[in-house]
Amino acid sequence: MDFGLYEKLLDSELKNQISELHNETRKVDKSESAKVLATAYYKILRKILSEKKEEEKIDFVRKLNKEIGNEIICEGDKKFLELLAVHEDENILKQLINDRPKTSISSSTLFTGYTGPTLESELRREIRTADRIDFIVSFIKYSGLVLILEDLEEFTKNKKLRIITTSYMGASDYKAILKLSQLPNTEVKISYDTNRTRLHAKGYYFERNTGFSTAYIGSSNISNPALSKGLEWNLKVSEYTSKDVVDSIIKTFETYWNDDEFRTFMPGEEEDKKELKIALSKRERDEKDYIFFDLRPFSHQKEILEDLRVEREEYESYKNLVVAATGERVIIVTGCINVLVSRVSGTLTKYNSCIA
Repeated sequence: MDFGLYEKLLDSELKNQISELHNETRKVDKSESAKVLATAYYKILRKILSEKKEEEKIDFVRKLNKEIGNEIICEGDKKFLELLAVHEDENILKQLINDRPKTSISSSTLFTGYTGPTLESELRREIRTADRIDFIVSFIKYSGLVLILEDLEEFTKNKKLRIITTSYMGASDYKAILKLSQLPNTEVKISYDTNRTRLHAKGYYFERNTGFSTAYIGSSNISNPALSKGLEWNLKVSEYTSKDVVDSIIKTFETYWNDDEFRTFMPGEEEDKKELKIALSKRERDEKDYIFFDLRPFSHQKEILEDLRVEREEYESYKNLVVAATGERVIIVTGCINVLVSRVSGTLTKYNSCIA
């Protein structure tokens, strides 16, 4: 077996493999035993079932049913069935089926913006089929909000939406935050501390009373490129198979929500609107104090820079003068120095000189 780290329940086969090797084990805490056992048997069952033919799978499941006491049903045509939706109103049921996400709500999916459905299309479907929604994003652009706004407007008619964001770097659009805060059954909280908090989290949580809540964690803020064609990475996790992860997301969101750092934005309060406008305009004010350049050396300059690096790092020579030999200017420096002369052709001459 491979040497290294493990986190696997000891079974008879594994015990024999490590019997003559140095190893370390621990007792599983009672509070973790259900999770650890379920994970272990999931791996075992998946391996067994993957190696069986369809007929053998059905026989194996029937034997399991007798042991578990809760039968997984196999229909007459020897097919297993998955429940996709249930409702007392047939029209609403059809709408749920039509709007359900394209990706699984019971297992994890990675969105990369390269293949598969766009994050925008999946978020819209998640919104339409959720019972409650929490967003935590570092900034919100109106160009991104309009992609999902219609669905949020419909959702908030009778369901709750909570959003945490920031004014960091003035990256959010005032119009977007104002529009969101004006939706019914919606509350927006903002961090105005641009020096300490610097919240960079991007998370979208969709609660479902059925136990199939989903959450998206990754790199996408609410902006058009991030939700549509940007090469953003976002991982979708399901409460059904990753309950511990989703519980942690919920707990952390609630911690932020109840932190005084994040303050409720009231669209009807002029003071709130004024404060937000000032916070979001900070980036424009700050950038007036700086001039930004995109500097890149030419090929002959790269050669000079490399020689300077060698002089400093290899020979510990820190007194160096670079001369551009144009014939138009003479530079005199007193002291003993290494003189690196660069000609336009890219040739390089080095000599030591002491000038009084």
